[in-house]
Amino acid sequence: MNSHFSQRSSPTKEDAIEAKAFVDLHRVSPEHLRVEEQFECVSINGGCAISLPSAPAIGLNRVLGLGSVADLDKAHNWMGRKAGNRFLQLNVDTASDEVRTWIQCKDLLEHGPGWAKLTRSAPLGSLKPPGNLRTRRVQIDEAPIFGSMMCKGFDFPQTLASLWSSIVGKEGWSCFFALDGETPIGTGAMYASGTYAWLGGGTTLPEFRNRSVQKALIQTRTEHGIAQGVSTFVVETEVPSHGKPNISYANLRKMGFQHAYDRRNFKL
Repeated sequence: MNSHFSQRSSPTKEDAIEAKAFVDLHRVSPEHLRVEEQFECVSINGGCAISLPSAPAIGLNRVLGLGSVADLDKAHNWMGRKAGNRFLQLNVDTASDEVRTWIQCKDLLEHGPGWAKLTRSAPLGSLKPPGNLRTRRVQIDEAPIFGSMMCKGFDFPQTLASLWSSIVGKEGWSCFFALDGETPIGTGAMYASGTYAWLGGGTTLPEFRNRSVQKALIQTRTEHGIAQGVSTFVVETEVPSHGKPNISYANLRKMGFQHAYDRRNFKL
């Protein structure tokens, strides 16, 4: 059943653009932050392993985009020398029998809900603009504000603000504010490479939530990407579960994104 996938060790295009974005996030991050926060990342056969122990999020402490036992062994050994929480994200449905056996031999246990990968193809069609919220690009001198808002929205320590500030104005990255009048109230980022783009960094300040901020930021990023030649947009969010609605997932579906596959989280 899994003979095709047992031969594939490179990631799907949807995972590859996500891994590339995080490798580049590390590349553009300030040297002082890498040293002080032990921020490290390694590219492995189109996927990556990333470690930022002071970040509470799985997204900055995980292995993703790997499909062979050899690559997983390399990432597992690398992550084993890191501090903090560490995770493996994997689409088990398409994993080879060898990889499934590897997970069992390592005694890896699933951790919480998995992540859903969603995609949207250009053109955008007849989607209506979500309300009257204005959005605009983040200017270079506003990078500290962008970074601080990202930390506040995701409940990250402000010591990591320079991580998010560092992507503003960098090649491949496009950063946006949603506005209340002239005041930034929400953030969104896009990393584009070729015809694929990854959407991330979408957050709204707590006091401005439930005002379609994220829908507006999704729309402006996809429109901006199409103007750059992007034909496929990818994003991920927590898998919806019974009795626990996922507003992010619902917003993405309303904005035309389709569910592609799920990845489970395993604790390393």
